[in-house]
Amino acid sequence: MEFGFTTAAYVVAAVLFILSLGGLSGQESAKRAVWYGIVGMGLAVAATLVGPGAGYWFLSLLMIIGGGIIGHQLATKVQMTQMPELVAAMHSLVGLAAVFVGYIAHFELNRVFGMGMGSRNALEGFAAMLAHKSGVEIAILRVELFLGVFIGAITFTGSVIAYGKLAGRVNSAAQKLPGGHFLNIAAAAIAVLTLVWYFNTGGFLPLFIMTLAALFIGYHLIMGIGGADMPVVVSMLNSYSGWAAAAIGFSLGNDLLIVVGALVGSSGAILSYIMCKAMNRSFVSVILGGFGGPAGEQMAVEGEQIAIDSDGVATALNEADSVIIIPGYGMAVAQAQSSVAELVRKLRAQGKNVRFAIHPVAGRLPGHMNVLLAEAKVPYDIVMEMDEINEDFPTTDVAIVIGSNDIVNPAAQDDPNSPIAGMPVLECWKAKQVFVSKRGQGTGYSGIENPLFYKENTRMFYGDAKKSLDELLPKID
Repeated sequence: MEFGFTTAAYVVAAVLFILSLGGLSGQESAKRAVWYGIVGMGLAVAATLVGPGAGYWFLSLLMIIGGGIIGHQLATKVQMTQMPELVAAMHSLVGLAAVFVGYIAHFELNRVFGMGMGSRNALEGFAAMLAHKSGVEIAILRVELFLGVFIGAITFTGSVIAYGKLAGRVNSAAQKLPGGHFLNIAAAAIAVLTLVWYFNTGGFLPLFIMTLAALFIGYHLIMGIGGADMPVVVSMLNSYSGWAAAAIGFSLGNDLLIVVGALVGSSGAILSYIMCKAMNRSFVSVILGGFGGPAGEQMAVEGEQIAIDSDGVATALNEADSVIIIPGYGMAVAQAQSSVAELVRKLRAQGKNVRFAIHPVAGRLPGHMNVLLAEAKVPYDIVMEMDEINEDFPTTDVAIVIGSNDIVNPAAQDDPNSPIAGMPVLECWKAKQVFVSKRGQGTGYSGIENPLFYKENTRMFYGDAKKSLDELLPKID
C-alpha cells in the first residue's frame, strides 16, 4: 500500500515538475510554474517520508525545518545581483549530496553482502533492495554509483569556484596550471582506470582516488574559464547537478530522482548550447578553457570618451521618436530597474516607440535581465531578444546602454584577436545617438576594452545608474 502511494505521488510530482519547467519558458506563466514546482517538491518529500524504508522521523523533520529556515532567510536577504552566486552555491550542495549518497550506497552495499543469507532476509528499505539484486545488477549499480560520485565531485568544486568568481572572491580571469589540458586529461584517465578497478573489486580505495581526481577536474575546469563565459558556466553546472542526481537516482532505485535529474540535466545542457550559440562558441571549447584571454595583439582603441550630463541626455530623449534600452549587470548592481521602468513609462506617455534589447548572455545568469524588468513591471511585449531587434538600430534615434560591456562591444565584429571575436552583439553603435550609463572608465567584469565608448556618436553618462536616472527623470517632459 505504501509503495503504491509513493509511486503514484512520484508520478504526480514528476508531471508537476514538467509543467513547472515548461512554464518557466515564458514570463507570463513563470509565477504559476514556480508554484507547480513548489507543490511537486512538497508532494515528493511527503511521499518519501511515508514510503518504503521510512524512518528517522525526528532527524528527517529536523533537517526539513532547518533547510526551510535557511532557504527562507536566503530568499528574503539575497539581492538579485547575488542570484548567480547563490545558484552556483546551490549547485555545489547538489554535487556534494551526490558524493555523500554515493559513498553511503557503497558502504551499505558492502555491509549487505558481508552478511549471511539468513540475515539479509530481515533487511528493510534500501538494504533489502540491495539484498535481492543479482550479480549483474550489482555490477551495474557500481557503475551508476561511480558515475554519480564522479559527476557530483566535479559539480561541487566547479560550483565553489564559480561562486568565488561571481562573488569577486576569486580572480575572474581564466587561469590554468602549467600543462592545463594535459592535467585535465590525466585526471580523466585516472577516473577511467579507477572505474575498471572499482568495477572488478568494489573496494573503497579506487572510489576515493576517483573522487580526488574529479574534485581536481571541477576545480581546474572552472578556473580555466574567463568571466565572459560565466553565464554558460552557471547553466552548465546546473546540467551537471541534474545528471549527478539522475545517476544517484539509479543507484537508489528512486524513479522521481531519475526523472527530475534528467529534466534538470537536459534543460541545463540545452540552455548551455543555446548560450554558446549566442556567443558563437562551441560548448566543448568553453568547458575546456573558455575565452578569458586574448588570442593575439588586439586592435588599439583610438579617440576619447566624451561625457554628457543629464540635461544633454534629457534633450536628446525629448526630441527622439524611437528609443532602445540595453540593460546589463550594471543595472542590476545599481538596482535601477524601477527607475528604468519609470523612464520608459514617461517616454511612452509621449507617444515614443520605446523597447528593450536583451542579449542572451546579458548579466551573469540566464534570464537575469528579463527577471529584473518583470520585477519592475515593464510590459512583456516591449522586451525584445537580440535577433528580433538588432536590425532596428540603424533607424533608432537613441540607444541607451545601462551597465553593459561585452554584449555591445563592436570589437566582436571588427577585431579578430579580441577575446570575444565572432560573438554576436547588439549593434547599438548604428543608432543615431548612443548614451552609455556607466560608473567609470573601467573595462568591466571580463576586462575587455570596448571601442563603443570612443565612437563619435557615443556619449558617456557617468555615475551610478539609479542616481543618474533619478536625476534624469524630472527633465523628461
